[in-house]
Amino acid sequence: MSKRQVSVTRTINTTPDKIFELLVDPAKHPELDGSGTVKAARPGGVERLELGSKFGMDMKMGAPYKIQNTVVEFEKDRLIAWRHFNGHRWRWELEPADGDRTEVTETFDWSTARIPFLIDLSFFPRKNKQGIEKTLDRLAARFPEA
Repeated sequence: MSKRQVSVTRTINTTPDKIFELLVDPAKHPELDGSGTVKAARPGGVERLELGSKFGMDMKMGAPYKIQNTVVEFEKDRLIAWRHFNGHRWRWELEPADGDRTEVTETFDWSTARIPFLIDLSFFPRKNKQGIEKTLDRLAARFPEA
């Protein structure tokens, strides 16, 4: 049995606080998303995420849909994670690195999903890992080496 998560880590050429500012702003999520599924923050939602925040996103995977997320893990400038109704989580961990750089790990964790074996059987783990890699490429492109 797998550990029911996929993660990718990349070193980004900026400090954790600058990356965290992007992550706590739902309106910035479509700019970072490498999967092509995150389209826009839902109108009327919170502008800055914190523990317990609920925020909606307009999504598209084949057909358009809406999703409501809840922030379930939060440590300023270090960690943020959210989940939606099925219970799986998207987690971002930020570790300071030498030279004002940051080790960024993004994780799709379905160990907390309501019915994890359905995700085990699906294409989502592989597809989400590819999306994470592209997301981290986008994040790195925002902070090229000086």
